[in-house]
Amino acid sequence: MNEPTRFVGLDDSKEFIQVAVADGDRNGEVRDFGVIPNTPGDLRKLVRRLGRVEELHFVYEAGPGGYGIYRELLALGTRCIVAAPTKTPRRAGDRIKNDRRDAANLARLHRAGELTPVWVPDEQTEAMRDLTRAREDCKYAQLKARQRLGAFLLRHGRRYSGKSHWTAAHHRWIIEQRFAHPAQQITLDEYYEAVEEASRRIARFETQIGTLLDEWSVAPTVKALMAHRGVSTITATTIVAELGDLTRFTRARDLMGFVGLVPSLCASGQKHRNGAITKTGNAHVRRVLTEAAWSYRHPARRSPHLRKRLAGQPEAVQQISWKGQVRLCGRFRRLRARGKQHNKALTAIARELVGFLWATAREVANS
Repeated sequence: MNEPTRFVGLDDSKEFIQVAVADGDRNGEVRDFGVIPNTPGDLRKLVRRLGRVEELHFVYEAGPGGYGIYRELLALGTRCIVAAPTKTPRRAGDRIKNDRRDAANLARLHRAGELTPVWVPDEQTEAMRDLTRAREDCKYAQLKARQRLGAFLLRHGRRYSGKSHWTAAHHRWIIEQRFAHPAQQITLDEYYEAVEEASRRIARFETQIGTLLDEWSVAPTVKALMAHRGVSTITATTIVAELGDLTRFTRARDLMGFVGLVPSLCASGQKHRNGAITKTGNAHVRRVLTEAAWSYRHPARRSPHLRKRLAGQPEAVQQISWKGQVRLCGRFRRLRARGKQHNKALTAIARELVGFLWATAREVANS
């Protein structure tokens, strides 16, 4: 006799996991199964206690604990999903939250099919994701270090008269600054060294990303995405590391919505109003896409740098790249001519760029 299907909700924390089990019937019992330590050994014991692995469906919410539980459960032969916390249905009037209720709610919703799973990267992709996010953290540290240095100089009336900041000329100007009091001179030197150290760290991260890219299983897709204007090695690596296989989306529009670049909608009766972009999904990808969109402000052309990235790419990929560049550069000009605000026009370009990246990934997958 086959054992009944069981849906197991896990509410994990750093040290412990709260477990709840829901029977497979629609109105079956949902019961608390207690607390176990958050270790691989205790997970294996839990699976043995629950019965046949073929009938176990686990779920837990994505969080700071990563995907260790997911991979351990898959290795044991069970089924498991990692639910997106922002997509988990919650009662508006529910103001009581604890681990036991959360685990039971996950088990119940998983049984009803109401949970939205997140895409779980393989270990190699997760490693590249960690590297790109570490570089992004370093960029933020560089930004803050520059702001602190600029604020210090402004406080003492040192205003740079040049056209652009953080150029070679600006760096020379900073180095030439002198203060009468030794404490202020030390402060300037330390602030400037913080900026320089952040820049060196960014350079090291970018070197490692370029070095490790060739060892990555999806390197052909990354290099094909780089055929597009504005999509550098860092941008393409970030997109693939964060999103994985772009072809898992059946339509380009689905991918646009996934990264939060589509307008929000408020529709009631005969009234329909579009608002700002939803900003759901992956903020890292949304940021690099918006940065890439800046390059489409200028007329379409194949620069020497872009030609180097196009070299060796299939003819179909090169055609998609050129078609996208002609369309997006022209669309930016038309949007601006209609009086569209600059950042809104860039957001529209970033949204359409997603479609061309999706088409490129499909071309690579089918080749």
